[in-house]
Amino acid sequence: MKTGFSISGNIVDVVNERIFRGILEIENGKIKSVTETDKVEDHHIIPGLIDSHIHIESSMLVPSEFARLAVVHGTVATVSDPHEIANVSGIEGINFMVRNGSKVPFKFYFGAPSCVPATNFETSGSSIGPEEIEILLKRNEIKYLSEMMNFPGVLYNNADVMAKLALAKKYHKPVDGHAPGLSGIDIQKYIGAGITTDHECFTFEEALEKIKLGMKIQIREGSAAKNFETLLPLLSLYPDKIMFCSDDKHPDDLVEGHINILVKRAVQLGYDPVKVLRVCTLNPVRHYKLEAGLLQAGDPADFAVADNLNDFNILSTYIDGQLVAEKGKSLIQTTEIEILNNFKALEIKKKDLQVRAQGEFINVLKALDGQLITERLIVKAKIYENLVESDPDNDILKIIVVNRYAESKSTVGFVSGFGFKRGAIASTVAHDSHNIIAVGANDDDIVKAVNLLVQSKGGISIADNYRLLHLPLPVAGLMSDRNGYQVAEDYKSINLAAKNLGSYLHSPFMTLSFMALLVIPELKISDKGLFDGINFEYTSLFTI
Repeated sequence: MKTGFSISGNIVDVVNERIFRGILEIENGKIKSVTETDKVEDHHIIPGLIDSHIHIESSMLVPSEFARLAVVHGTVATVSDPHEIANVSGIEGINFMVRNGSKVPFKFYFGAPSCVPATNFETSGSSIGPEEIEILLKRNEIKYLSEMMNFPGVLYNNADVMAKLALAKKYHKPVDGHAPGLSGIDIQKYIGAGITTDHECFTFEEALEKIKLGMKIQIREGSAAKNFETLLPLLSLYPDKIMFCSDDKHPDDLVEGHINILVKRAVQLGYDPVKVLRVCTLNPVRHYKLEAGLLQAGDPADFAVADNLNDFNILSTYIDGQLVAEKGKSLIQTTEIEILNNFKALEIKKKDLQVRAQGEFINVLKALDGQLITERLIVKAKIYENLVESDPDNDILKIIVVNRYAESKSTVGFVSGFGFKRGAIASTVAHDSHNIIAVGANDDDIVKAVNLLVQSKGGISIADNYRLLHLPLPVAGLMSDRNGYQVAEDYKSINLAAKNLGSYLHSPFMTLSFMALLVIPELKISDKGLFDGINFEYTSLFTI
């Protein structure tokens, strides 16, 4: 690591909204001076990019491996909600994320998960109440109270929810929101409780209403949920009120790009590159009070070099003055990874998937490609010998959730939208509680796919008759302990194999993981039952 050096180029000053030829003098990890020059350079020096809301766990990589992949794309920091591992292992899981992230030159800014468990309608591996939240918020490395998914708790003044919000105010830390579709009086009360952001806007009108009421909107483009095109016009109207985020990013997608892709797309659509870069640098730094540099004298030397602001190819990335990526190669070294987990599920049998007919019509989840939301379908059941079966010819497949934390009866439902003609897939990445979730065209393959995960205590799997594929995720059943680039290749292969079962989904495993996300409407499934996300209550499989 150099203690002192200089670098020249076209400097993108997001603070003062200008681009000029200049020289940065770097000393001891900070920018000692910024000097204008007449020297002509083709490349641009930009502040390091920041993902304003992401669950690192959803990359299937531990933080240190995530960083190795992300820095290649000019990313220097993330605002990271460790909600996923907290649902599995509580504060122990959060501590793991902080420890592992601290091993590499990258700026992970973690939050205190506000909703563990996310609801009482599912079984979680841990619980984080107000006492634990206060312990977390007292820590300097915990920058904010993570997304408040329990919006009914806010609206109805739930004691625990209000206590957590009060603690965030006490420690002067912002609160992230999660309120899909909330509007009118309800969103006014939600924002009035001190909640400052939302990344769950599905329509432009919803985002506009929230901004006008004082919120900042995080425009999300992840592996499954994609709202970039819908919400990008906000950049012309409220450039200081938006940020870019990915929320969930699978490893193969992370190899291809990160926030840099959103910058490039926005610029190529005609938006001012300086305003675009403010969205993913200045705005998150100011909102979350991050110690990330903005190319000002005295700042940490966090920056990237791009060939130009149209093609936006990242040539190199620096964090605290250390070169961490160059010419498309990460210079961060792999570190030793500890293993922690919470897994007690037992193998299942075919009889566990049997559904006795109690009516002619059933409620079916309708999965939507690129969305977290689902629709509710009412479908005539395929019944044989008084048992309801999968109907792959009509894209009606069994979906099952198995409690991973204790032995109990599984929930069986039906889903449309996966398109499988044969086989089954299963995963222990199942938001928010990360029980085992599986979907398939026949019971035999569902059992095989689930039992592969029971045997390995976590991962994703495919069963296609006698062909079995498996990507182990030994860290909390969410993350691999291996090299991130190899994990990306293995995930790419298994994802393709899932598509070859007949699915037209971009990311079948990511979509599957959201079928258990109860806080997003309309119809979802947990280990305790079929769930109505609009009325926030269990519902029956059979219609009256």
